[in-house]
Amino acid sequence: MDGKRLYLAVAACAALVHVGALWNAFAMDDLYIIVWNPLVHSADGLWQAFVAPYWPPDLGGKLYRPLAVASYTMDGLVDDAPWFHAVNLLWHAGAAVAVAALARRWAGPTTALVVGLIFAVHPVHVEAIANVIGRAELMAAVGACLAVYAAVVKQSIGWSALALAAGLLSKENAAVAPGLILWAWAVGLARPPRHRMLAFVGSWLAIAAVYVALRGAVLQPYARLHDIAPVFVGQSPMAVRLTAVATLADVLRLLAFPLTLRVDYSPAERTLVTSVLDGRFLLGLGALVLWAGLLVAAWRHGRKLEAFGLGWIAIAFLPVANLLFPVGILLAERTLYLPSVGLALAAGAALARLPPARLRAVAAVLVLAGGVRSALRVPVWHDDVAVTMSILEDSPRSYRGPARMGALYQSRGEAAQALDAFRIAAGTFNRDPSVYMAGADAAYTLGRPALADSLLVRVEQLCYRCVGYYRTQALAARARGDSAVADSLLRRVR
Repeated sequence: MDGKRLYLAVAACAALVHVGALWNAFAMDDLYIIVWNPLVHSADGLWQAFVAPYWPPDLGGKLYRPLAVASYTMDGLVDDAPWFHAVNLLWHAGAAVAVAALARRWAGPTTALVVGLIFAVHPVHVEAIANVIGRAELMAAVGACLAVYAAVVKQSIGWSALALAAGLLSKENAAVAPGLILWAWAVGLARPPRHRMLAFVGSWLAIAAVYVALRGAVLQPYARLHDIAPVFVGQSPMAVRLTAVATLADVLRLLAFPLTLRVDYSPAERTLVTSVLDGRFLLGLGALVLWAGLLVAAWRHGRKLEAFGLGWIAIAFLPVANLLFPVGILLAERTLYLPSVGLALAAGAALARLPPARLRAVAAVLVLAGGVRSALRVPVWHDDVAVTMSILEDSPRSYRGPARMGALYQSRGEAAQALDAFRIAAGTFNRDPSVYMAGADAAYTLGRPALADSLLVRVEQLCYRCVGYYRTQALAARARGDSAVADSLLRRVR
């Protein structure tokens, strides 16, 4: 198969499997980042995105992803939700083609086709594709893959630097691209002269300096919330790391056997691990040992692409693994989008050694199984109600299911039911200030100011800076037409 036909087949498969997303509306963080964000609904947002935080200032002014926001603004000038989702499909198709191109340069068209199809249909990608704000993952992955391709295959410092910069301005995890390039050199996929290596390193340092300065200048004026996964709030560094290791068992399952998918991995669906004797820690450690064993075996047998793919998984996942530092999530399937490139490379290279007839059969089964699972998963992201019902069904122990039901009740003006739902959520996990803030909103609506005040005291005990919580809840109250509640919340801020 020539290159054009190969890439067309991979792109078509990537788009076809997820085409159901075209019927999805906006859900979850889409509402905050896109629907309710004035920046996205003005042509000025195309340039203002570069001097504004990713999360609107009233929601904490967190993160810096200007290219992603600018792309939402451009979409908003064209059409509504279907167009946003169509663009996501194009980005995913582009990522699948980039992955196939990497494999084709190093292992030929047969391996490239298998690698590209595995990546195109992998079910763990659905969250990043079918939820519009997952586009940041898609754009960052394309940037990282192109940066690696330009550096390792073409040895182009300029094009690699441009791709890296674009990836970084889409999402922070594209910062792993230099590590991936160094790993490619280490396994022997390519090795430029020493002076050229130093030139690459110099370009990375220059990009890092500019990016850090720009990001710091944009985010400095905003009072940001301390962004940490709820399960880690108030916990020791050791407990954070033990829990992070335990999570590796989930990572292995999601990459290798993605039959069970979840929107939510919050407490008490996933709880803290505090002992090395905890079975969950031992399972995660086992997953780590298995990965290391496969990597050593690939290295010893000279299977460069397999070794590169296995190393890619670790390098790409490390920034969100909570091993170096705690981040805002324990685990989210969308964050496995870039690491799964490594899985596709390693698995495709291993399968390509099979006899042709067996390879065709195995590849067909994998693509069919992955494609069907992905297609069936896409409607979960249809809208906020569908996502909430999915959490209640797939993660019945998580506090976020009742919390999101409470938010739905509030949006319908059913304050009593909302308060009951928030009580259930707080009874499951009592360290998320947003639950108590929403409960206070419901209490004010029901004419119970004393209860509202007690809930707000709890909010202020839990959060580092509470202004963002107050303003967010006031916006929600005003959006449903309850100005009195919004004014009560804002008076307390003042």
